[in-house]
Amino acid sequence: MSDVEVTAERGLRELVRPGARIALADACGLPSVLARPLSRVAARAGGIRLVLGWVPGPPPDLDPAAFADIRTVVGGPGVRRLVESGAAHRVPARLSALPALLAGPLRPDLLLATVVAHADGYRFGAESSWMRGLAEDGVPVAAVVSRTAPHAEAGDPLPDVTVLGEVDGDAGRPYAIEAPPPTPADRAIAEAVAALVPAGARVQFGPGRLAGALVTALDVPVHVDSGLLADPVVDLAERGLLRGTPSATALHGSARLHEWADRLGRAGHGVVRPVEYTHDLSRLTTDPGPLVALNTALEIDLDGQVNVEGVAGSAAGMIGGHPDFAAAAARGPGLSVIALPSSHRGRPTLVEQLGGPVTTPSHDVDVVVTDRGTADLRGLGRDERRRALTALWRGAVGPNG
Repeated sequence: MSDVEVTAERGLRELVRPGARIALADACGLPSVLARPLSRVAARAGGIRLVLGWVPGPPPDLDPAAFADIRTVVGGPGVRRLVESGAAHRVPARLSALPALLAGPLRPDLLLATVVAHADGYRFGAESSWMRGLAEDGVPVAAVVSRTAPHAEAGDPLPDVTVLGEVDGDAGRPYAIEAPPPTPADRAIAEAVAALVPAGARVQFGPGRLAGALVTALDVPVHVDSGLLADPVVDLAERGLLRGTPSATALHGSARLHEWADRLGRAGHGVVRPVEYTHDLSRLTTDPGPLVALNTALEIDLDGQVNVEGVAGSAAGMIGGHPDFAAAAARGPGLSVIALPSSHRGRPTLVEQLGGPVTTPSHDVDVVVTDRGTADLRGLGRDERRRALTALWRGAVGPNG
């Protein structure tokens, strides 16, 4: 083990008690350097229950056998193998429900995180998510201090942090993700979505090719009010189309995004906030400017129900904030938009019956956009919705031919 891991293991021995529940902090700033020391300490202590959040990067170097129980309250590629092998349970929960879940049945005894040093104390770096609420509710925080993570979190310093060590260079940077270039289908979808976005709207979009295509297609100034903040927000800023300071609960992008968010944060304009703020349905519904929520899907059925979690038993996706932003946009003067290609690997994405759970109900879906066009479902009855979606997919070998 590295010197940091050795030092961290000594510190964890003092903090981890038999039978404790430990939460490993969220997102691209997950403290991977603590995975092996935690596994070793957990194996010695016995009965340790582990809570994971969103793991977008490579799997942390955990020993599943060291823990009595492993649960993820979000998911992600880094825990897919653990979930599909049965070594971990994936708890179905929308992001806005995590504060209550983690304050109640899954409340941890200790939170392990990555923090950055400010002149007035420590804050989280590339994410705030559900961790900030735990820290402010009195859950002890033990962390590695990163010298290279972005200073992106808004708000006050953390109330108390036990430092387990310092990391710098690549070891201290958040996991970086480069989105592939948009496909022609992505660009067709993005142009249709952009036509639905009025000037001054609040826009929610995630990472990936479609977000990049949407930003290219937009030609009006917008606010970004999202769950994840990805590289396209930098493009918006450079084009002069970004109004105000964007809001999200975590960064999800390349070093370019991290550096941009770091500059803003050091200037007093942090862009990541707790999930209690970013996914608050009341705020999302009532803040000035219509909310246009752009979400995608693995598949959609003829009633407009959406699955983003996985098909045929896979754990490819996750719930995240999908149902939160869809519900908020559908309640207010904005739009809940589901955008997806009409087919994937030769199979239509419109199905008679979903191959996985219903993540977002049909009544929270206003408009569906594919590379073939747009179906506005607002005000339609069930039969009319089915006909509209069937017509949108016609020719893509949909469930009705």
